[in-house]
Amino acid sequence: MLRLRLEAIDMATRGFFGRQQDPALANRIPPGQALTKDFPVLSAGPTPRIETVQWKFTLKIGPKPVKVWGWDQFHELPQTKLTRDIHCVTTWSKLDTAWQGVLIDDILADAGVEPPTGYTLAHSYDGYSTNVPTADLIAGKAMIATLYEGKPLPPDHGGPARLLVPHLYFWKSAKWVNALQFTEKDELGFWELRGYHAYGDPWREQRYTGDP
Repeated sequence: MLRLRLEAIDMATRGFFGRQQDPALANRIPPGQALTKDFPVLSAGPTPRIETVQWKFTLKIGPKPVKVWGWDQFHELPQTKLTRDIHCVTTWSKLDTAWQGVLIDDILADAGVEPPTGYTLAHSYDGYSTNVPTADLIAGKAMIATLYEGKPLPPDHGGPARLLVPHLYFWKSAKWVNALQFTEKDELGFWELRGYHAYGDPWREQRYTGDP
């Protein structure tokens, strides 16, 4: 069923080779997942190529921009390192991934705003979007990542910057991110409108609409 659903929505996947799960790691790998040491590449379409001199990140409340950062301005914000496990809806999990970027908390602080609503949409340069509850972005839970394993994030993995929300399925960690928009209601994003779960908790196997 999973394979059929993925084929139906035409998600591109390469580089994933499942490995036998170590029983000692069972409490770190959600149900239905398999451990990989690779970093599979998944996308809904062609990979955009964004030069850092052109990159902009916008914080919005509804349609109104609150603040816009260029690449250099963004890197003047506090930089944070996170090492987290990540889990993809296509059933792979990768442990101890190392990221660096700017916490959403620090973005809000620099803009001088408190979270105004309980709902957020992340937008990307390729037109992709995904909805994430605001509570899942703050209190150190999420960042805009620009480095992976100490190196600039490559385009195939969302560079120059991607959203990182590691405790949710990885489609929520939008690649090529260019905006966060606070919304009054929960507005579904690209995959959510095509049958994926609105929240996406890997430990509850919230893969598709109708999953508990």
